[in-house]
Amino acid sequence: MRNSESNRERKGTPSHRKSGQDSLRFISLGGLGEIGKNMYLIEYGEEILIIDSGLKFPDEEMLGIDFVIPDISYLVENKHRIVGAIITHGHEDHTGALAFVLPKLDIPIFATRLTLAMIAHKLEEAAPTYKVKATEIKAGETIALGSFSIRFMAVCHSIPDGVGLAVKTPLGTIVHTGDFKLDPTPIDGRLTDYGGFADVGREGVLLMLSDSTNVERKGFTLSEHVLSGTLEKIFRLHRNRRIVVSSFASNLHRVQQVADVAARFNRKIAFIGRSMIGNVELARDLGYLNIDEKMIVPMDEIGRIAPNQLVVMTTGSQGEPFSGLVLMSKGEHRQITLGERDLVAVFATPIPGNEKLVSNTINRLFARGCEVMYESDSEIHVSGHASREELKLMLNLVRPKYFVPIHGEYRHLVRHAQLAEEVGVPARNAFVMQIGDVLTITEKKAQVKDRVQAGGILVDGIAFGELEGSILKERRELAEDGVIALSATLDSEGMLAADPVVESQGFLHMEDAETLRSEIVTAVRQGVAEMRGLGSLEPDGLCQKIRTRVRDVVRRYSKSRPVIMTLISAAGEQPAHPQKTSPAKSRRRR
Repeated sequence: MRNSESNRERKGTPSHRKSGQDSLRFISLGGLGEIGKNMYLIEYGEEILIIDSGLKFPDEEMLGIDFVIPDISYLVENKHRIVGAIITHGHEDHTGALAFVLPKLDIPIFATRLTLAMIAHKLEEAAPTYKVKATEIKAGETIALGSFSIRFMAVCHSIPDGVGLAVKTPLGTIVHTGDFKLDPTPIDGRLTDYGGFADVGREGVLLMLSDSTNVERKGFTLSEHVLSGTLEKIFRLHRNRRIVVSSFASNLHRVQQVADVAARFNRKIAFIGRSMIGNVELARDLGYLNIDEKMIVPMDEIGRIAPNQLVVMTTGSQGEPFSGLVLMSKGEHRQITLGERDLVAVFATPIPGNEKLVSNTINRLFARGCEVMYESDSEIHVSGHASREELKLMLNLVRPKYFVPIHGEYRHLVRHAQLAEEVGVPARNAFVMQIGDVLTITEKKAQVKDRVQAGGILVDGIAFGELEGSILKERRELAEDGVIALSATLDSEGMLAADPVVESQGFLHMEDAETLRSEIVTAVRQGVAEMRGLGSLEPDGLCQKIRTRVRDVVRRYSKSRPVIMTLISAAGEQPAHPQKTSPAKSRRRR
């Protein structure tokens, strides 16, 4: 079914003159071999078009890290070539890096109304001084950016206003499906634009980039509409309980369904969690949610409503440490204390890497006496991504010459490439790529032959550090073996003015290890005396000698290899910067 919105041209139409020397390049800075951090580049000549700019949530090994964003060093070096960025929809794995990327690149972005509103809301918090150059687009429109002509096609997903793309270049058309499923009964009535994809396919598609998330799921993804029946059953069978629903804050279709069923059962609804509250207010203001104001209970008035007359919608379906559901499961939420009179329904599937966090949350909810419904024993979640048969249908509609699976872990990409071969894409034309790979396409062939700098940048509050860099490495070392900190002051003759101060965190508590403390003090004295005898009290050499002596002592007491930090100062002077050695360095120097 064709999208009913008009197909309009804006900003003129680029010339598509081809020459034998022309080449097209596709590059991923994120979203390949991982769920999240989606960021893709299309290059023609001296022009770069960006598609999406998302974040990825940390895994358990990323201690204290808030999230991970793409390394955009390549784009910073080539920002004069960028014609703009297209954002396919409002999920954070496609928009979450913009607050960090846009101030560095200062480029125009193009997205649908809801997506732009969600981006603006995030930028107000994370980059309040930056003025975004945003242009609203609609499904059915076509715009021109440099040599690229971009047609936007509606797709169903778990958030409204998503689009797929047909990017016409002088060498051929590239189709990017966006995150999609072929839902025949979407909550908002906005169907995937089958006709648009088919039209592009008939015209000829050079390269197809397609969502791979659910390639391992057989059949078709269920329609979001089926959850209305599940919700009806939950509300009917649990009339005397307070109902707590946990879902993604951005899943506005789910919010609408819960609100609709709550209204039919004469329940009021309360929203918990900053992102949930913010998204609901934004969507109501823009007309994407229809919820009677009289139904909504402010968070600080929840205690005034009888439990069996209330439904609570909260964040925390992924076990996020400070989300509403997790705080409730720990008994730490200020407004809601859960117990035997509560039913908790977790309407989400754990994102890969979050399984343990979700499992821990569910276990704590059971321990509090709640009745808990979750995906493993209840059909209460519907994915927003296409399953195998839908992916086949999309491939048959588009019929690309070349195919690159995107948005998935590595096994998903491999499975999707195999699926493309099943429906007629030659094996040599399906490319399973990695982040940073460059697929170069000419009139005669396509091949992956270059790489650009790519990877992940850790975000911890407002601080940055490379994924493979020292910050995360140091945190892992501290978590594994702890730290010993030594502070010593030298007098004017280069002798210790007093016993060095020895402190320990995450290793042995020094008050319980007086013998060890005494030997460490002796080791420091010996190290200073040895260096003084050599006539060298240069700080780096002195610190290294002290660490070597202390490591020898620690090794006799424990198999752990704590980080050893030394702080040496001269009497009456400011202390030098602390120096440290890591466990890895200790092992290499043994």
